[in-house]
Amino acid sequence: MKPKEIRELSVKELEERIETTEAQLQKLRMNHAVSPLDNPMKLKEMRKTIARMKTILSERTK
Repeated sequence: MKPKEIRELSVKELEERIETTEAQLQKLRMNHAVSPLDNPMKLKEMRKTIARMKTILSERTK
């Protein structure tokens, strides 16, 4: 997700999206441990997306 798209979400939607994305990342990590992913850059991309969402969430809660 782009930062512009993330900023359009409400706080509640943002929190839910963070939870679901973290769960997806955990599943990808487990699958990658068993058998290599086709595109291992997905892991890096998801981590960065989660970081962006958490940063924007913290900006709003200040």
